Amino acid sequence: MKQLLAKILLAPILVAQGIYVRRTIVRLPEAAGPRTGITGFGPVLKLLILGDSAAAGVGVSSQKDALAGQVARQLSNDFEIHWTLFARTGETTESVSVGLQQSDLADFDVVLISLGVNDSTAGKSRQTFVKQTKALIGQIKSQLGATQIIFSSLPPMGSFPALPHPLRWFLGLQSSDLDNALIRLTEEHNCHYLELDLTPDPALIAEDGFHPGAEVYAIWGQRAAALIKQLYLPAHS
Repeated sequence: MKQLLAKILLAPILVAQGIYVRRTIVRLPEAAGPRTGITGFGPVLKLLILGDSAAAGVGVSSQKDALAGQVARQLSNDFEIHWTLFARTGETTESVSVGLQQSDLADFDVVLISLGVNDSTAGKSRQTFVKQTKALIGQIKSQLGATQIIFSSLPPMGSFPALPHPLRWFLGLQSSDLDNALIRLTEEHNCHYLELDLTPDPALIAEDGFHPGAEVYAIWGQRAAALIKQLYLPAHS
């Protein structure tokens, strides 16, 4: 109710600020480098990193420093990692689902997901987000055969330096609402919720004031790898 009232009352300002941000924000490229690879030694583990610009590594120059590279490196001492990155700037939960349908991707053990920011900026309702996320979970299980699905928590958009107030405040509410829905969905559908819970710090954000910096990707990769080890290595459980 609070969000709906704010959206109605602040609509002209939110729209104007949204247009301003899209026109003025620094446009950073996706991280360069391979989007698939094999590394490490041990039992084979097939990993798919799925999602939006953060999954694609916007904010760092190389995939080795982005989420995919960080996770693969952290797991390489315990597994032979066959990893694939399927991510693109601007992707929402719905558009990723469509992209998967049109791809030939199949046969993964683990899918690590970064989605929700663009659902938030697009003004997706909680109900729509839940419906589309449920559909994506079913699609991942049926099309990709994944037994472990990990959803990364939505970032604290209410602290993004690139966003002016009250847009920053409103998107903070919106993303928090979707994140709470995501927590419940992972519990209900036998998935995993990876909480980053990083203290808001402009020094951790890329130069565009919106995307993760190298340190965030490193922490994200470490925590994702730790969860995967808990799932697959009894000694870490």
